[in-house]
Amino acid sequence: MSAQPTFLTPAEYLELERRAEYKSEYLQGEMYAMAGASRRHSLIVTNLLREISQQLKGKSCEVHGGDLRLRVTAAGLYTYPDVVVACGEIQFADDQKDTILNPVLLIEVLSESTRDYDRGRKFQYYRTLLSLVEYLTVAQDEPHVEQWTRQNDGRWVLTEFGKMSGIIPLVSIPGVLPLTEAYDKVEWTGSVTR
Repeated sequence: MSAQPTFLTPAEYLELERRAEYKSEYLQGEMYAMAGASRRHSLIVTNLLREISQQLKGKSCEVHGGDLRLRVTAAGLYTYPDVVVACGEIQFADDQKDTILNPVLLIEVLSESTRDYDRGRKFQYYRTLLSLVEYLTVAQDEPHVEQWTRQNDGRWVLTEFGKMSGIIPLVSIPGVLPLTEAYDKVEWTGSVTR
């Protein structure tokens, strides 16, 4: 006889997660432990946070790293994006103010184990967030960023940046993200297109 999985309510997940020593995502009743990040992943996230934070000075927006939880209600998902930007009145799931509801920009730094999920099903879930204007996926094995922007008619348009000389126009904040800043101090193996 096989063991039946234990399904948790969102409230049960949050109770466990808030006491846990490590982070776990939650999707439709199940918890999934999150793996640690590589040095390269951590460096890219730090670069993104630094660059975006500088551009948000004096604006009514906040940028947060991977410790602020995001709830995607329609999908039954609680997750920790690498970078979250919210503007105006920030909405939280409850008075703990550790689970955000209304991001305008989400960024995920891709790893080999999460690449397909982050670019596929997770982005499908993210698209249900009415506040979301922009989604970036940032490769860590080569300089490559995919920028998805929501159009006024609800369509999502993809623009790709694959040269270190590329500058991404961030429509959600607004601002810019030079790839040279996103990949500052990242060492590449092999040739890199400038």
